[in-house]
Amino acid sequence: MKKTTSLLLAAIVASSMFSTSAMASAKKGQKFYLKKLKVCKKDGLKNGALFAVKHNRAEWAKIKDDGALITEWTAICPHGEKKFSKMKEKHMNNLYDFVWKYASDGDAPSCG
Repeated sequence: MKKTTSLLLAAIVASSMFSTSAMASAKKGQKFYLKKLKVCKKDGLKNGALFAVKHNRAEWAKIKDDGALITEWTAICPHGEKKFSKMKEKHMNNLYDFVWKYASDGDAPSCG
Protein backbone atom coordinates (compact mmCIF):
# COMPACT_ATOMS: atom_id res chain seq x y z
CA MET A 1 0.00 0.00 0.00
CA LYS A 2 2.84 2.37 0.86
CA LYS A 3 4.56 1.74 -2.51
CA THR A 4 1.34 2.39 -4.41
CA THR A 5 0.74 5.65 -2.58
CA SER A 6 4.32 6.79 -3.18
CA LEU A 7 4.10 5.90 -6.87
CA LEU A 8 0.80 7.75 -7.25
CA LEU A 9 2.18 10.82 -5.50
CA ALA A 10 5.29 10.78 -7.71
CA ALA A 11 3.11 10.55 -10.84
CA ILE A 12 1.00 13.51 -9.73
CA VAL A 13 4.07 15.64 -9.02
CA ALA A 14 5.66 14.70 -12.35
CA SER A 15 2.52 15.49 -14.34
CA SER A 16 2.11 18.86 -12.65
CA MET A 17 5.70 19.79 -13.53
CA PHE A 18 5.18 18.76 -17.15
CA SER A 19 2.04 20.82 -17.58
CA THR A 20 3.69 23.89 -16.04
CA SER A 21 6.68 23.75 -18.37
CA ALA A 22 4.48 23.13 -21.40
CA MET A 23 2.43 26.26 -20.71
CA ALA A 24 5.45 28.46 -20.10
CA SER A 25 6.51 28.86 -23.73
CA ALA A 26 4.34 31.94 -24.46
CA LYS A 27 5.90 33.59 -21.41
CA LYS A 28 9.37 32.66 -22.69
CA GLY A 29 8.45 34.07 -26.08
CA GLN A 30 7.41 37.32 -24.45
CA LYS A 31 10.72 37.48 -22.58
CA PHE A 32 12.58 36.79 -25.83
CA TYR A 33 10.73 39.64 -27.54
CA LEU A 34 11.43 42.05 -24.69
CA LYS A 35 15.10 41.10 -24.49
CA LYS A 36 16.12 40.54 -28.11
CA LEU A 37 13.68 42.50 -30.27
CA LYS A 38 13.95 46.01 -28.89
CA VAL A 39 14.98 47.05 -32.41
CA CYS A 40 11.34 46.64 -33.48
CA LYS A 41 10.63 49.99 -31.85
CA LYS A 42 12.33 51.53 -34.88
CA ASP A 43 9.54 50.01 -36.99
CA GLY A 44 6.80 51.63 -34.91
CA LEU A 45 6.13 48.66 -32.64
CA LYS A 46 6.14 50.11 -29.14
CA ASN A 47 5.69 46.69 -27.51
CA GLY A 48 5.22 42.99 -28.17
CA ALA A 49 1.44 43.30 -28.15
CA LEU A 50 1.54 45.41 -31.30
CA PHE A 51 3.79 42.78 -32.88
CA ALA A 52 1.41 39.92 -31.99
CA VAL A 53 -1.85 41.59 -33.05
CA LYS A 54 -0.76 41.90 -36.67
CA HIS A 55 -2.66 38.63 -37.29
CA ASN A 56 -5.35 36.56 -35.62
CA ARG A 57 -4.70 33.07 -34.27
CA ALA A 58 -5.83 31.28 -37.44
CA GLU A 59 -3.56 33.46 -39.59
CA TRP A 60 -0.55 32.86 -37.30
CA ALA A 61 -1.21 29.11 -37.42
CA LYS A 62 -1.40 29.14 -41.23
CA ILE A 63 1.82 31.16 -41.46
CA LYS A 64 3.55 28.60 -39.24
CA ASP A 65 2.14 25.67 -41.25
CA ASP A 66 3.41 27.30 -44.45
CA GLY A 67 6.88 27.65 -42.89
CA ALA A 68 6.88 31.42 -43.34
CA LEU A 69 7.22 32.67 -39.76
CA ILE A 70 10.65 34.24 -40.23
CA THR A 71 9.53 35.90 -43.45
CA GLU A 72 6.40 37.32 -41.83
CA TRP A 73 8.20 38.45 -38.68
CA THR A 74 10.79 40.19 -40.87
CA ALA A 75 8.03 41.91 -42.84
CA ILE A 76 6.49 43.17 -39.58
CA CYS A 77 9.82 44.18 -38.04
CA PRO A 78 12.50 44.72 -40.74
CA HIS A 79 15.04 45.95 -38.18
CA GLY A 80 14.90 42.55 -36.47
CA GLU A 81 15.95 40.60 -39.55
CA LYS A 82 19.36 39.66 -38.09
CA LYS A 83 17.79 38.43 -34.85
CA PHE A 84 15.15 36.39 -36.68
CA SER A 85 17.66 34.73 -39.01
CA LYS A 86 19.86 33.65 -36.08
CA MET A 87 17.00 32.34 -33.90
CA LYS A 88 17.26 28.87 -32.43
CA GLU A 89 14.33 26.51 -32.92
CA LYS A 90 13.24 26.73 -29.28
CA HIS A 91 13.14 30.54 -29.42
CA MET A 92 11.20 30.39 -32.66
CA ASN A 93 8.62 28.09 -31.07
CA ASN A 94 8.37 30.27 -27.97
CA LEU A 95 7.95 33.45 -30.01
CA TYR A 96 5.29 31.71 -32.11
CA ASP A 97 3.45 30.68 -28.92
CA PHE A 98 3.65 34.29 -27.77
CA VAL A 99 2.22 35.77 -30.97
CA TRP A 100 -0.46 33.06 -31.17
CA LYS A 101 -1.56 33.57 -27.56
CA TYR A 102 -1.66 37.37 -27.86
CA ALA A 103 -2.97 37.55 -31.44
CA SER A 104 -5.69 40.04 -32.38
CA ASP A 105 -8.37 37.57 -31.31
CA GLY A 106 -6.39 36.23 -28.33
CA ASP A 107 -5.53 37.35 -24.83
CA ALA A 108 -4.25 40.82 -23.94
CA PRO A 109 -0.68 40.77 -22.59
CA SER A 110 -0.06 42.36 -19.21
CA CYS A 111 3.07 44.14 -20.38
CA GLY A 112 5.16 44.93 -23.49
